[in-house]
Amino acid sequence: MIRFLDKISKVKIKYYPNKKKVSLAAKNDDPLVVLISCDASKLLMSGIDDSFEHVILLRKLNISDSEIDKYFRLIVNKSGADWTFVCPTDYKNIKNREKRIEQFYKDGVDIIKTGLKKIGYDVPIDIPKRFRRHFEEIGSGGSK
Repeated sequence: MIRFLDKISKVKIKYYPNKKKVSLAAKNDDPLVVLISCDASKLLMSGIDDSFEHVILLRKLNISDSEIDKYFRLIVNKSGADWTFVCPTDYKNIKNREKRIEQFYKDGVDIIKTGLKKIGYDVPIDIPKRFRRHFEEIGSGGSK
């Protein structure tokens, strides 16, 4: 995790539509749409009513939706963070599928926990059942 801490401390945070509106959504415990880049350099966020889902948030911030695989995707509130677990087939150029998924998971847990703390959330991370198929294939769980 140490390798990500330095980057996440310098993370560039972008809010949609603006920081004030996202802060109000967080204060009201409305769900937040959050994207944290896999290299821990960017964190994008909005209230769910302003972007509805991850690809729309990218578009609203003028980022190509083809960039979606460069981000860990979350829906967050005070009770927890639901991680839309979709491991890119080219993640870190790891050819072995099982090792790629394991590395994506390890990196994701480290980066997500640290990124969420950076924005004031120290909450459990859950991978909803519909996204756990990878873990069932390799014999792992799905909550951290």
